Amino acid sequence: MTRTDKAMADRNVNLFFEFEKYVLDHPKFAAKIPKDAVIVFQVMEDEAFNQWSRRLARKHGKDAKGPVVYVRISRMRPVRSRIAALKIERAA
Repeated sequence: MTRTDKAMADRNVNLFFEFEKYVLDHPKFAAKIPKDAVIVFQVMEDEAFNQWSRRLARKHGKDAKGPVVYVRISRMRPVRSRIAALKIERAA
């Protein structure tokens, strides 16, 4: 795996986690996804990633039971911490 492929794979994993959170919060959207679908993320203004993602889908989509589905991401919110409170203590 090349360095670029690793960066693309890392981005894909991060998008998957965000997508998973989104569908949990939006069950009506999740209901539109066909069973056994191959999810292909497409990110606005990132053609290098989009080409990589489509190439991966072609490779894995051939053996898939379900259809290939493109999820087009047009905007993302900034990443924020979920920590509600914390405290710093000096070690003895």
